[in-house]
This record gives sequence, C-alpha cells and structure tokens, in this order.
Amino acid sequence: MKKIISTKVCIIGAGPAGLSCAMFLAQNNIPSVVLEKEKFPRDKICGDALSGKVVSVLKKLFPQTLQDFNKADNTIGCYGINFIAPNLTNIEIPFKKDFFANKNILPSGFVSKRLDFDHYLYQRAKTFEQITILENIAITNFTKIHSGYEIEDDNTVFQTLLIIDCSGAQSKFVRKTIQKSLKLKEHCAGLRVYYKGISFTNDGNFLELYFLENLLPGYFWIFPLPNGEANVGLGIRSDYVSKHKINLKQKLQEVIESIPEIKKRFENATALESIKGFGLPLGAKKHAISGDHYMLCGDAASLIDPFTGEGISNAMISGMYAAQQAEKCIVANDFSANFIKNYDTQVYKRLGPELRISTWLQKLVQYPWLFNFVVKKANTNKELRETISCMFDDVDLRKKFTNPRFYLRLLFG
Repeated sequence: MKKIISTKVCIIGAGPAGLSCAMFLAQNNIPSVVLEKEKFPRDKICGDALSGKVVSVLKKLFPQTLQDFNKADNTIGCYGINFIAPNLTNIEIPFKKDFFANKNILPSGFVSKRLDFDHYLYQRAKTFEQITILENIAITNFTKIHSGYEIEDDNTVFQTLLIIDCSGAQSKFVRKTIQKSLKLKEHCAGLRVYYKGISFTNDGNFLELYFLENLLPGYFWIFPLPNGEANVGLGIRSDYVSKHKINLKQKLQEVIESIPEIKKRFENATALESIKGFGLPLGAKKHAISGDHYMLCGDAASLIDPFTGEGISNAMISGMYAAQQAEKCIVANDFSANFIKNYDTQVYKRLGPELRISTWLQKLVQYPWLFNFVVKKANTNKELRETISCMFDDVDLRKKFTNPRFYLRLLFG
C-alpha cells in the first residue's frame, strides 16, 4: 500500500525555477512540496552564467544576494560579454557602459557552476518551514483526477490541487501528460566540458561567445569560473545538426584544435571531465504554458533565450509568476485552465519581447558578413558600443537591431 501525501501545491524539480517558486510561495505563507529526482548537491549541465536578471529576482527574496555572491569562493563576478564575429574580430561589451572608466564598480552578473548555485538555492529554500523538499523521487505516473492530479513514485502517491512543473527540458509531465513536442528549429543541442588552465586576457571575467561561421546559427563559448577553471561548450540549433549530420563532440574538438587564436589558449589547459551533452528548448515561439490544474516553468515551458542561450533568469522569473498565480488560484479556489491562463499572459508580457527579438537576432547571425560588419562598426563607433551595452537592460533599445533603418544608418551615417 502506497503512502499518500496531500498538498495544495506540488512543484516538480528543485532547480532555479522550482526553488524560486517555492520560496516566493513561502514568502506569502503558502506551503508547497517540491519533488526532486536527485540528491543534493547535484550537477546540471549548463553554461553556468548568472545574469543581472538572476540577481534581480533573488534580491526580491534575499536583499543581501549581491553580498552573498561577492563573498562566495565558488562564484566569480562577470562584467560583460565579448562577442567574436565569424572573421574573429571581436567587441567587448560591458554590462555597465562605464566599466572601462571605472573598474571598481560591483559586478552585475556572475558565473557559478550549477552544482554550487543550485545548492545555494537549496540551502536557502530549506530555511523556509513552508517548503518540503523530497529528494530521490523518481516519478512513474501522473493521473488527472477531479480535484487536480495524483503523482506517483514507487512508494508514494502525491495528491495535489496544482502541479507547477519545473523539471526541465526532459519533463515527463510535458511529454507524457500534455504530449507537447518542439520542432527541431525550436531546440538547440549543446555540449559542456569544464577545463582548467585556459589563458584569459580580459580582467573583467567577460563571457566569450564565438559566432564561428561553421557553427551558425549557434556559437562556441568560454565562460570563466573561480580557481582558474572555465566552462567551455557549444550549442547549435537542432535542425542544423540534423540537416548537416553534425557530430557535436567532433565539432567541439575541431574548434579548439583548428583555430589558432583558440588553440593557443588551450595549450596548457586540461579537461576536468568528459564532454557532456544537453538540450535547450528555445523560446522561439509562444506556447501555452498552463492548463487545468498545472503551470510550466523554465525549460519545461521552453523559455530559453534563442540568441544567448540564457535560461536560468527566465526560469526564475517564470517561477516567480507561477507563485503569484498559485496564490490567486488558492484564494479564489479556482484552478481551471481559464483562470490560470493569466500566468501565460504575465510571463509573455515580461519575457515575450526579449524572446521575439532574440529569435530575430538568431536569424540575423546566419549572415556572417552582416555580423562582421556590425562588430567592425561598433569598434569604431562609441555610440553604437554604448547602445549595445545598454541593450542588456533595455529591451526597447534591443529592438533597434530588428529595424532595417538601423543598418542603413550604420552604412551611411
């Protein structure tokens, strides 16, 4: 006989989306049960970059987040992004446009292994008495019942009014219950491997994105980590991987070994693990992310930025909105698809403009000559560099890249 546990809110997955959601619920004294398939601390294959949006969400929960990150020995401050064009010219774009004039400013972004960042969130969540985290839960079945859902593992049946699915790109709930699937062009295949001993020349721990011609629409990355380590990887849209029968592991080694500028930096580097693969469900198209008695968050909702691959911040933002909607459902005692749909509205109102622009930018980088031109122009045009810098915080400025007149002004201005 299986044990029965009843809860109003059951969160599947204790990653950034799930734990953020649970903590925002707890702030409003709403209990939740979080089901995690692994045991903490556990790894998650990722680029490991934490943008300013991550910090912004966490500060709503813990005002001292910046101090926590600046003190942590497993987290490194990041001040910008270095975009490398197909012709290997580059432009360094700080997150704050005055970084080069004042290098004493505090970082607005960070890099931390997901093993460490997720454990930080886990430890924070454990301080809330309203949150019950159950680890090593291997869910075997979802059953829709009149009052919500029953979720089963080998030993327990969890009865809940509301499922908040934060279980990632391989969500069983999405595949088996909702039966939603993505087209290949809405998905990206990625690899990650940790290295030690890669040489860096930038003193601002800039993230490096190489938009190499044989990777488009995708890129190779090198992200600095504490203790002389780095997160190295590549991501290519899945339809291109399939069409051109690309072996991603071979492609990664080819990039490292065949491009002199990159090969030199890896001369004294050592891989700390085997190459690991992962999938990125891109927010390239608006999907329904809620229904009768459920909401989807983060990768389960396909909210990864199509251009940069950023997913952690969007996951946490969706977790925050899911908590807000869950509270409304509980107060109104209404968990119907029609009532919950407000969650979709809020998420896409906040993230929709960014995702649409990033989808457009992903298409733009398929034209190497145009990418080369923009980078070259930005290196000689201070106003353009500052505009690009501000785009990380201002979606309206980012829209300029979708306007043909922007490029005409670059050509003839």
